[in-house]
Amino acid sequence: MSKRYKGAIISATPPTTSSSAATGAWTLRQQLQAIAGTGWPSPAGALPTVEYLVVAGGGGGGKAGGGGGGGGGGGYLTASGFAVSAGSPITVTVGAGGAGATVTYGAIGAQGSNSVFSSITSTGGGGGSSGVIVAGGAGGSGGGGAQRSSAAGGAASPSGQGNAGGIATTSGGGDAGGGGGGAGAVGGAATAGSTGGTGGNGLQTSISGTSTYYAGGGGGSGNASQTNAGGLGGGGSGGGSSDTGTAGTANTGGGGGGNGDSNWNGKAGGSGIVIIRYADTFPLATSTTGSPTITTTGGYRIYVWTGSGSITF
Repeated sequence: MSKRYKGAIISATPPTTSSSAATGAWTLRQQLQAIAGTGWPSPAGALPTVEYLVVAGGGGGGKAGGGGGGGGGGGYLTASGFAVSAGSPITVTVGAGGAGATVTYGAIGAQGSNSVFSSITSTGGGGGSSGVIVAGGAGGSGGGGAQRSSAAGGAASPSGQGNAGGIATTSGGGDAGGGGGGAGAVGGAATAGSTGGTGGNGLQTSISGTSTYYAGGGGGSGNASQTNAGGLGGGGSGGGSSDTGTAGTANTGGGGGGNGDSNWNGKAGGSGIVIIRYADTFPLATSTTGSPTITTTGGYRIYVWTGSGSITF
């Protein structure tokens, strides 16, 4: 049986060969599939525009000696409509989380490393302060300040990638640290006495096909048997009078928790992640390195890198 469309006859079992050798022509089978509702394929040789998420490594937490501030979440950048070119590898770099502070007074946890997709660079999160008039470190999101010195939280720098770390106060005495900033919120302030600040929440996205938070800030330390929550998006918890702080979650860009006892180091930030997606009417990329996870779902081809690599269209 045959069907007639605009004067042309297309067989119900069309051949698989192209009806024209010209670039951009569709096979008869592809035309029939499109008419049946599965969508027109992209012309041969066409390139997609890409949606990306680039999250840097989170900052390391501070150590007690004036309260350990939480590490800031890694810089968070996302947009759609990014143009790619054919044949040239695009660099993908996934930043590591920063190490926690190991010195009690005056130290700052290490800043997380940057993540990169092509020309897009997200800045590593700032480290949490370990006190004595040392503010939290600047970064994608800033690290938390330390209470004994009433230190300020670190700045989000450059702007547009996250939020500042939480300030610490001296009200009521005690040693506690401010929470690290997150992509979605400023880090919480340390309050009177010994209560550390919570980490700022990260931001939520479904670019991977699953709704997920990234780039939460680490919780600040307390001075008692307590933990102070990290922000949504992998932020580590701040510790109390024992080694109860936790590291930022790997491949979220979460900041590390501050620790509340001078015997224990601050906790490391979580590594970052790079995700891209584009319409599944375009073919798979020509090649990739770095072993990204590749899925096709919801009308998109999705590539997720948890380690550095490249992609070529």
